[in-house]
Amino acid sequence: MTSSTISDPLAAFHDHETWLRTTLHARLGNRDEVDEVMQEVAVAAANQSAKAVPVERVGPWLYQVALRQVMLFRRKAGRRRKLMNNVAEKLAPTEVDVRSKPAVEFLIGEERGEAVRAAMARIDERDRQLLLLKYVEGLSYGEIANRIGVTASAVQSRLHRARATLRQQLRSDESWA
Repeated sequence: MTSSTISDPLAAFHDHETWLRTTLHARLGNRDEVDEVMQEVAVAAANQSAKAVPVERVGPWLYQVALRQVMLFRRKAGRRRKLMNNVAEKLAPTEVDVRSKPAVEFLIGEERGEAVRAAMARIDERDRQLLLLKYVEGLSYGEIANRIGVTASAVQSRLHRARATLRQQLRSDESWA
């Protein structure tokens, strides 16, 4: 069965689990966080299955649920991190350990990585998602089209614009050049 013929999200969840994990790992970068968000996606799929309302295109539906769960997870993690930082500020000494300076190569790589992350953060969410699907997950235009529910030609033109926008953001960041 393909993603367009399966109407039960819970049954389809196992068929789509691998690429969903890849998608989530590209956004979260941590296996434990991916597991936590995958649990929420599975719960959403089970809830949708329990409603007995068929989903016409399960792949794109699961993709949207996964993105929504990532957003909710990040909000929760941000609140938790803010709380922990407030506690740490009150308890930790203010001295910085200067003995733990990383190598110059590491710093340069970190600067470039930060510049790319900052540029990615400044572009539209839809463009960012397309770039991640293409370059992090290595999906073809057709595979991306099936995942997000558009045509391959729409993916191609959107990716062209997304790359141009990212290049423009990187060029405007003088510290990266």
